[in-house]
Amino acid sequence: MRNMIGAGVALFLLAAITIVFYVLPARVDARANRVIAHEPYAVSSQARTLHETIPVADLHADTFLWMRDPTRRQNRGQTDIPRLIEGGVKLQVFTAVTKSPKNLNYEENDADSDDITMLAIAQRWPVASWGSLFERARYQAKRMEKADEQYGPEFRMVRNQSDLRRSLNVGALAGVFGIEGAHPLEGKIENLDRLYDDGLRVVGLQHFFDNELGASLHGTDGGGLTDFGRDVVRRANELNMIIDVAHSSEIVVGEVLAMSTRPVIVSHTGLKGHCDSERNISDDLMKTIAAAGGIVGVGFWDGAVCTPDLETIAEAVVYAVDLLGTEHVALGSDFDGAVTTPIDASELPALTQALLDAGLDEATIRAVMGENAVRFFLENLPVD
Repeated sequence: MRNMIGAGVALFLLAAITIVFYVLPARVDARANRVIAHEPYAVSSQARTLHETIPVADLHADTFLWMRDPTRRQNRGQTDIPRLIEGGVKLQVFTAVTKSPKNLNYEENDADSDDITMLAIAQRWPVASWGSLFERARYQAKRMEKADEQYGPEFRMVRNQSDLRRSLNVGALAGVFGIEGAHPLEGKIENLDRLYDDGLRVVGLQHFFDNELGASLHGTDGGGLTDFGRDVVRRANELNMIIDVAHSSEIVVGEVLAMSTRPVIVSHTGLKGHCDSERNISDDLMKTIAAAGGIVGVGFWDGAVCTPDLETIAEAVVYAVDLLGTEHVALGSDFDGAVTTPIDASELPALTQALLDAGLDEATIRAVMGENAVRFFLENLPVD
């Protein structure tokens, strides 16, 4: 009898372990990163020919947060390297998410909870990452570096202008590593240098909650930069890192613009005048970012554009071009960022079609779909 009970307990534990570590993470991923069901998009020969001439670039995807192998085509989520390549992407910013509050919303979140801890444990991340945001960022950088080693010449993790130029010259997909919120620094400026050595080049200052650097657009404080935040902006400038204010409070954005010696990006967003969402900062502040040489990545999900379909995304792009000027508009999909989108990365030619249908000329489409972001990174990544 004891043997039978013991065997039953062992089977129960085995089943529980299987569910927690293998079944549950895949289900969470599939539910979080959905593509709206649709018939195949009609893409004209004009759009396909045009798309093939564009070095498509996207400023924000959270691919390396999830357990799936990024080097193989997957049947869930919105990205992997094969689908990005199929979609014509030549430059992709891959951003590490390290902390996310429970009951996440666009209005107000505190920093007292974190859903990523359980995800890290369930996905069998290194034990050191379970209690350290710094180690979570470092682990995602290492995953990206491993993908570079495994995939072959079609994918390269780039760290400087020369790396990017070489990648573009051979038609490879260039991956740039970023962080979504600088809380992985854990309040230590030396951790910025350590992550720089791991390949970090895009520094998002905040995510959905206030952190050691200052206030989030979705936090509780509503204020500006802290002394530590100002130190990080200065050091990022010294290292020729690119600052991303996609989730920063409007006061933080203004203070960053006042002190930064380099242009900034808003990696994934919408335009307030097009979609009056709490996720989007004011049009006037967007114009100030553009006037300082920055670029704005238009998102693909409801919080950014209100209605997540290709026609509305195209409308948002047209609005951004009219507001900011063609050279300051880019794509910021937020693929795999726990959002629902109308396409996955392989279907980006359908967006080129939507932009044609919206009346944009081919030169403007080339600029928005990739040339602006490529130019920006060629000018603002470290020289070597």
